[in-house]
Amino acid sequence: MASVSASCLRFQPLLRQSNQAVQVSSLKLVSASWLKSGFPSLRATRFRVSCAAKPETVQKVCDIVRKQLVLSPETQLTPETKFSELGADSLDTVEIVMGLEEEFDINVEEESSQNITTVKEAADLIEKLVQKKAESGA
Repeated sequence: MASVSASCLRFQPLLRQSNQAVQVSSLKLVSASWLKSGFPSLRATRFRVSCAAKPETVQKVCDIVRKQLVLSPETQLTPETKFSELGADSLDTVEIVMGLEEEFDINVEEESSQNITTVKEAADLIEKLVQKKAESGA
């Protein structure tokens, strides 16, 4: 039996959705296999690679970051935006985390908060903590 596998990764430019920049990418996997006397069978799967957090969560994080850092409405925030690029120091980051805790009614452990450097990381952590809280019934 022979087997062939291939993958193709394609990135597209940023798209705008409700004042939020979203990067879209896709990955297409194709595999083929056949026996000596058979025809190849093809299987293709498509999916998008994106931020694990819901768009609403990302938007709330952007709103809190904008408020805590007193950013102008024209300042572009994306999931990949680093707090340090916006001029945030460690105290600003602590205040951002406190704002997120208040908004989402969660508790972020200090060790987790030290790993938050981007909007995406904050939104992903929030989703994880909210889900954990819902599963524990708290």
